[in-house]
Amino acid sequence: MRAAVWKSLLLGGLVTVGVVAPTWAAERAVPESEPAVGSPERIALWPAGKVPGELGAASAPRVIERSADPALPDRYIDGVSAPYLVAYRPAKPNGSALLVIPGGGYLRIVLDKEGTALVPAFVEQGGVTLFVLRYRLPAGRSDRQAALADAQRALRLIRHDAARWQLDPQRIGVIGFSAGGHVAARLSTGFDMPLAGVGDAIDALSARPDFALLMYPVIDMGVHAHTGSRQRLLGEHPDAALAEQFSMQQQVSAKTPPTFLVHAQDDDVVPVQNSLLYYQALLQAGVPSEMHLFAHGGHGFGVRIPPDLTTTQWPALALRWMQAQEARP
Repeated sequence: MRAAVWKSLLLGGLVTVGVVAPTWAAERAVPESEPAVGSPERIALWPAGKVPGELGAASAPRVIERSADPALPDRYIDGVSAPYLVAYRPAKPNGSALLVIPGGGYLRIVLDKEGTALVPAFVEQGGVTLFVLRYRLPAGRSDRQAALADAQRALRLIRHDAARWQLDPQRIGVIGFSAGGHVAARLSTGFDMPLAGVGDAIDALSARPDFALLMYPVIDMGVHAHTGSRQRLLGEHPDAALAEQFSMQQQVSAKTPPTFLVHAQDDDVVPVQNSLLYYQALLQAGVPSEMHLFAHGGHGFGVRIPPDLTTTQWPALALRWMQAQEARP
């Protein structure tokens, strides 16, 4: 499928009303649906051949389509060893940006439900520039810190090139979904963790997000953990110290950026206690925060939500909250 055709499918009809579940089909590879290497909207995080911790030539990632409905694509990617961003620019940028970290249980990265589907509300209507991250997964050959290293680098890279993207370098936030919410929370609490880089000017910049949005995030690695994420990230039987280190409610400090949380009470994949624990930690640290808990929505709803649910309100609430952060002194 040609890139222009695929783009029209991704951006067509992805709204929060009147949405039905995609028609499932046999999984099929669609590598051509990603922007070509070297295209303006595809931004490599690291210099070629210098991805920290990666040995040998970069492998070609898999891009898999799971939906048979072209109006509701549902791709995922895995096998990423040369991480990159895909940028979505509004016609009239408002100066703010979001680093988007989709979920996938640390096994894969969901590209549409928690990526391209955000474009109508956030880019076209909200004027926000989105940078969707394809990050390294511990399920591959990378270590458990690779996703955080990629998130740090991505935030720094966006900040470094803010003028080129018509952005305010102090209005760059992060939004993470599910396991991607865990990565976003790791970035929010570990933005200054010393990790291997390449020693260039980008590495010297701050990786602290100016604000964070966490959607049904994986937070706890204890009794409320998403077991798949914990197993892939920490191993089959992590000791108590390792589990605490990666339980993000234990890592919150006064330096953690203002945070917006969304979760559904009936989430049977990542229990709502994950957001509750993180919010409580934010309160104790004095971090300005806002949490929206909805009765219904389940897990992984993104913006594809049945129109009769109040959960459809979250994108509008998020955009207003982001505007409020920009107005803070």
